[in-house]
Amino acid sequence: MGGSELVWVSRSLGFLLLIPGILGWGKEGHYAICKIAEGYLTEDAVAAVKELLPESAGGNLAAVCSWSDEIRHNFRWRWSSALHYIDTPDFECNYEYCNNLTEALMFLSHFMGDVHQPLHVGFTGDEGGNTIVVRWFRRKSNLHHVWDDMIIDSALKTFYCSDLEIMIKAIQRNITNGWSNEISSWENCSHNDTVCPNPYASESISLACKFAYKNATPGSTLGDDYFLSRLPIVEKRLAQGGVRLAATLNRIFTSQLKLNDDDRLLEWAIAI
Repeated sequence: MGGSELVWVSRSLGFLLLIPGILGWGKEGHYAICKIAEGYLTEDAVAAVKELLPESAGGNLAAVCSWSDEIRHNFRWRWSSALHYIDTPDFECNYEYCNNLTEALMFLSHFMGDVHQPLHVGFTGDEGGNTIVVRWFRRKSNLHHVWDDMIIDSALKTFYCSDLEIMIKAIQRNITNGWSNEISSWENCSHNDTVCPNPYASESISLACKFAYKNATPGSTLGDDYFLSRLPIVEKRLAQGGVRLAATLNRIFTSQLKLNDDDRLLEWAIAI
């Protein structure tokens, strides 16, 4: 793998970390996003990703997409905890932007999922819905956890025989059929940028206002009406996260980026 591709992993991670502060989705959500992304990687990206993955992943990017959640309470990685979310000023429903490369790849793959979970760009006052106590059917929870885990868990049990692979295949069919006309707009960044988290964050806070926070006041019970109307939003965000992760990795690892001056590129990476 050329030095330039490695630098772009670090640079793309850096762009995501410019969002001040991006825990998003549960383990199932992150697995789904990375599994979807695997199906859209170019040959160059597949080869580069497999070279960077730890042996424990068995060549499977989806196997490591919850890694940054698993290590964030370790003393060595405690600094990374605040990178999983961004809080916006209360009731402002828009967002404005105010080296270990294996680890960089795993962080990037995880954070691309995080920024697509609407309440990871939620309001400061309620910590992205974490302080809004609700009931999910009969179970006490908080709104953030509902969007991280419980909508997906309920969907798995209700529609997908508790099988995540069946859910992923259903989302992939929607990408191929129902959302096929939107894929190019999902994949592209303006100004030929390699990665573009700002519009993803803008989408998330808009969806948080329109769907996550709506009718979810403290103490309320969220049942079928909330579940069935929000599930399509969750599934589409998983699809967008997967397609965009693949597109980002494809841009990072395109053979056109290969350069020879590795020393200069290393200095560039350190500067980033």
